[in-house]
Amino acid sequence: MNKTLSITLVVIGGIVMSALIFGAGLFAGSNIPGLAGFATGGIMGRGNAYQGYSMMGNGYNMMGGNLAANVKPLNVDQTKQTIEGYLKGLNNPDLELKEIMIFDNHAYARITEKSTDIGAMELLVDPVNLSVFPEYGPNMMWNLKYGHMSGYRGMMSGRNGMMGGNGMTLAQTPWAGVGGYNNNPNSVSATMTVTSEQAAKAGQQYLDQLFPGYQMAADADPFYGYYTIDILKDGNPAGMLSVNGFNGQIFLHTWHGTFIEISE
Repeated sequence: MNKTLSITLVVIGGIVMSALIFGAGLFAGSNIPGLAGFATGGIMGRGNAYQGYSMMGNGYNMMGGNLAANVKPLNVDQTKQTIEGYLKGLNNPDLELKEIMIFDNHAYARITEKSTDIGAMELLVDPVNLSVFPEYGPNMMWNLKYGHMSGYRGMMSGRNGMMGGNGMTLAQTPWAGVGGYNNNPNSVSATMTVTSEQAAKAGQQYLDQLFPGYQMAADADPFYGYYTIDILKDGNPAGMLSVNGFNGQIFLHTWHGTFIEISE
């Protein structure tokens, strides 16, 4: 199977998996007492130690199996070179690599806009074949500007996108019941009704209930429609969660393995 077809299948699987994970997350959230008036969601597991902490461990991949389990982890230089090549293919000079996190089962990259410093997308790198693909979960489902339904059409690999056709991005407040689509991603505002402080507070309450002893990092990284925040254990990264920027729903990233290193 050629690499392009492989990545296409992974992306399609990711969309399906994101929907399934969201459904499971919403079900789980309905059984947890409300956190400061916010909805909750997400599923979680536990894994084996590598060099650091891991809250999630086995990490579901887009196709439903383990994401590159028991492989040699990537390093920062490999990941940086791979991501920069991917961004070059997007032909958008406003996008830049802001952060790399290496886990034992893949590498994570946070991409921001140079002009705004707002998060554009979150990417994962497969350590086996160095394929780059959009992170599932909030990055696909809540990202109003660069998500999988975005008019940008770039997150599927290149501005024209593997999926073809004109993409659409949900209106800015679809969670509040506002319908319609926005075919111009450049019109999407970065303004959200949930502040970064509220997002961090809700995330900490979530952890206190379900993972006592884990803490939110000081910074909540804003994206178009949500925040992603690092989870710490004894001051060291252990995972991530995202908070919806309009209704405060919490989504735990369950696919990351054990943390190894970070580069900003």
